[in-house]
Amino acid sequence: MRAFFPSESCKESHVNALNPQSWLQVERGKLSKVSPHSSSLESLIKVRDPSILPLFKPVDYVEVLAQIHKELESCPPHERSNLYLLRYQVFKGLGDIKLMRRSLRLAWLKASTVHERLIFGAWLKYEKRGEELISDLLSSCGKCAKEFRLINIGSELPSVVNTSFPDGAMTNQKNSLSGTVSFQIGDAKIVCDRQKMATLSPPFHSMLNGCFIESVSEVIDLSKNDISLRGMKVISEFSSTGMKLATLVLSRNDAVELMGYALEENCPVLAASCLQVFLQELPNSLNDERVVDLLTSVNSLHSPVMVGSASFLLYCLLSQVAMDLDPGSDKAACFLEHLVDSTANSQQKMVAYHMLGCVKLLKKEYNEAERFFKAALTEGHVYSVTGLTRIGQIKGKKVDSFKKLTSIISNYTPMGWMYQERSLYCENNEKKWEDLEKATELDPTLTYPYMYRAASLMKKQNVQDSMAEIHKILGFKLSVECLELRFCFHLVLEDYQSAIRDVQAILTICPDYRMFEGRVPATQFRTLVREHVRSWTSADCWLQLYDRWSDVDDVGSLSVIYQMLESETAKGVLYFRQSLLLLRLNCPEAAMRSLQFARQHASSEHERLVYEGWILYDTGHCDEALKKAEESIKLSRSFEAFFLKAYALADSSQDPTCSSTVVALLQDALKCPSDRLRKGQALNNLGSVYVDSGKLDLAADCYINALKIRHTRAHQGLARVHYLKNNKSAAYEEMTKLIERARNNASAYEKRSEYCEREQTKLDLEMVTRLDPLRVYPYRYRAAVLMDNHKEKEAITELSRAIAFKADLHLLHLRAAFHEHTGDVLGAMRDCRAALSFDPNHQEMLQLRSRVNSQEP
Repeated sequence: MRAFFPSESCKESHVNALNPQSWLQVERGKLSKVSPHSSSLESLIKVRDPSILPLFKPVDYVEVLAQIHKELESCPPHERSNLYLLRYQVFKGLGDIKLMRRSLRLAWLKASTVHERLIFGAWLKYEKRGEELISDLLSSCGKCAKEFRLINIGSELPSVVNTSFPDGAMTNQKNSLSGTVSFQIGDAKIVCDRQKMATLSPPFHSMLNGCFIESVSEVIDLSKNDISLRGMKVISEFSSTGMKLATLVLSRNDAVELMGYALEENCPVLAASCLQVFLQELPNSLNDERVVDLLTSVNSLHSPVMVGSASFLLYCLLSQVAMDLDPGSDKAACFLEHLVDSTANSQQKMVAYHMLGCVKLLKKEYNEAERFFKAALTEGHVYSVTGLTRIGQIKGKKVDSFKKLTSIISNYTPMGWMYQERSLYCENNEKKWEDLEKATELDPTLTYPYMYRAASLMKKQNVQDSMAEIHKILGFKLSVECLELRFCFHLVLEDYQSAIRDVQAILTICPDYRMFEGRVPATQFRTLVREHVRSWTSADCWLQLYDRWSDVDDVGSLSVIYQMLESETAKGVLYFRQSLLLLRLNCPEAAMRSLQFARQHASSEHERLVYEGWILYDTGHCDEALKKAEESIKLSRSFEAFFLKAYALADSSQDPTCSSTVVALLQDALKCPSDRLRKGQALNNLGSVYVDSGKLDLAADCYINALKIRHTRAHQGLARVHYLKNNKSAAYEEMTKLIERARNNASAYEKRSEYCEREQTKLDLEMVTRLDPLRVYPYRYRAAVLMDNHKEKEAITELSRAIAFKADLHLLHLRAAFHEHTGDVLGAMRDCRAALSFDPNHQEMLQLRSRVNSQEP
């Protein structure tokens, strides 16, 4: 969830009301200098307390995933949806979008009721909002995203109404009645089939077949029953068309008008059809107060009519959407209260109580927030203690908050967030730094410790160490909050060229980003800073882009492209290059947005087809991407079309002989006009194909030619050629050149480690972990060395410290194998089950699990 839940201490007013002009006064072409001891400096580089995330964050996510997998293997079908939802909640807490969506899709595929299917289908659509273009592109290739289809409720939901109620004393009189009945609304009458109307709900059945006077009446007056003429006509049509509801509830207005009646008259098909309309229009439907009123006024009697037994699933979805729209809104709180009421087990209670506590905290309803955080903690959600400690601080009980966290650290496996949270309540700065260092050691992905240390050092005018600290986190995690802080540092240092680089990178990732707790648009800062940097011509921009691309300076390249997009006419190709950089920086959502912009700004039909192909390729549709490339080539033989076809063919073909086709396609690409940036990439890829085919001399030629046009990454390919030719020292030297040139070089150190002696390998991999602790190979290598040296406990500890903050199948696979080797069957089985939650078809994992299963007591 993008919404933050800052503590109260973050919300204090700043000097000068955070007006950027107070720091960026344009006077005689220069910015006013910020004094290192001024109050403006304090406000400018203030770091707010870390957010309390409204997410399910178990202390041992591996244990939870393993338990879910175990239960899924044996549970009845109707229990699967809640288990898949819980798995989704775990992956959401881990921040893994791909695995979140996979869990939702499995929940949709395995849904046991029509209500579950319509909820999970709508949830998938909501998660993929903004990706409607992908569905359209798939349709153009003859493929359809089935989860986005509307469900024909009437044909799939059986009637729950029992029509064999006992007749009354008026049976003889009813036998003489005609088969129709007229309902009068004002001066109009609607003629209906009596028995079809009776099957709609128990109230209709009692009225038409029971002991009431209406059961023997030919005309029944409903003028005073709050039903409109139009609504009654729809109900009449609904009763006579065999529940073909999808053709009756066509709009949100239809659904709003009919939902209340469906609930009152106990018509589950009608209610579910109205609900489907609301869910398919998320999030927009929650901006309609009529919809919100209907969904929040549902009581325990109406809920089964509207959503069957899927109440928890429904309110989980509605709560998430409402919090995404406004986490402090009344409707978010109301939906969460319904979620709490619909919980059926401890894990559901943890999720619901914690989320409601977060919303109540944001609404400053502190006693209520405390009550829900306590309830979540009692159920076992240890992370909810963060809510209790923040409230304790607000109530002036800072020492109690410190003690609470100390107790948690003592009683549970210590985690980074525990020390980070405790640091907020330390009495002295030295203890705070100790806790933040420990937080980084346990979880180096937490951004707050780096930001706090960097800001503190800058305030002490220790510029070099301050910049080094913020560079650490930005080296492997491109956080816009960290970029914002570094931007502020550059303002303090009057380094406006670097400042403009960072703010343009921020705007590339988040075009609507607002700085200083959302008070100032980043665009405003850019406008002010831009007045104080030299303007670049188009030629300057291209030269700058080549330099930064060659230096593997991805953030710098992003900034240059952002500036070029303001003046260059060929925007399609620039947006495309922007998407490549964003993918490399692990910003998939921003990358997809840039690709879609590339498509919109394509200068020709064949160029547009290429970008459509990349959109399909990046979303896992290789065959369809191949079709788009072929369509483009038919229109024009272009570099990008041949390159896309080669890329997609290499990835989708199972035929080992296709390498010759890929080579031919890349050669065709190189014959077409293009710039050096892309030709270098094509030469690099061609070299890789030659290496895989054993043609080392041809590969070397490709890499050397790529280096001649400053494609720096070709050093890595050339090193591989040297190594395969048994020249390990030349391979090492080649990778050293890459390390010296590349701005982001963690991967270069990792690759060079393959060409070293063991001691140097160890040093290189330690450097990799310092530069990018999310790279898993160094942990696996060190663990394997320890295991070879019969240090089993240390080997497992090495893997466990990485698994604590990096959810990775390969780490779990290796730890499971180590557990098996040491005879810890239960530990091995736990890791096998958790790993299969990531990829249920992983063959090596399945084989290991089978072996371990045979040993399980």
